[in-house]
Amino acid sequence: MKTILFLMLLTLFSCESKKQKEEPKAYKAGVILSFDDAYVDEWYDADQVLKKYGWKATFNVCRIDFIGKPEIKKLLEMQKEGHEIAGHGYHHYNAIKFVQKYGIDAYMKQEIDPMMESMKKHSFKVTSFAYPYGERSDALDSALSKQFKIIRGRAFGGEIPEKQDSYFNKSKIVFAFDIDNSHIHFSIPYLLELLDYAKKNNKILLLCGHKPVKNVTENYQTKIETLEFICKYMKQNDLKFYTLSDLDDLVPQS
Repeated sequence: MKTILFLMLLTLFSCESKKQKEEPKAYKAGVILSFDDAYVDEWYDADQVLKKYGWKATFNVCRIDFIGKPEIKKLLEMQKEGHEIAGHGYHHYNAIKFVQKYGIDAYMKQEIDPMMESMKKHSFKVTSFAYPYGERSDALDSALSKQFKIIRGRAFGGEIPEKQDSYFNKSKIVFAFDIDNSHIHFSIPYLLELLDYAKKNNKILLLCGHKPVKNVTENYQTKIETLEFICKYMKQNDLKFYTLSDLDDLVPQS
């Protein structure tokens, strides 16, 4: 009888320990600013402007072997400062179109494996990945989950904040709202709505852009003025800057 009671207590303790382990950590409302492609000089210049706000960002880099040594040095400097350098594909292929034509195994061999090898060679600690063009599938998510802790797509719609996908959902698959000036749903009033919702509901808002510029002249450009607006809002409202990799500790463990 004592043995059975002991085993029951042991099982109960084990279940409670597992339950506690699976519970995600509490977190503060905040924002993830992420930038895609390889606009390293512009990212570095933006960092010089925004340092005074104590900002932190994730830079999703593609075509790593076509970036020059001065740009690699800048990326390493930003990584040392606490920014995250993440993956965005070796060639920047559209994952959906590539897989439809050649399959997932070929995608991993041509787009992911050489990227990770080169990133490691340059001393970048890559644990997150952002899909080029934001296009993804469940099958790709499953394959990439073996390599990356956090995988980011894009939220394409302009829904009301409570229906917007661009908030951390306690999953390793997340989505970001595009703050490039050319994005059809972007506007400062709408961005303010998203930030207010994050603040009031203790959410982490994910945002993405491409090339930070003072004056917009073409597509895929984010105004420095927009980034300063976000930084000022966060400072005034005590929101926290996160990187994509910061989310890994907040995802419940299975």
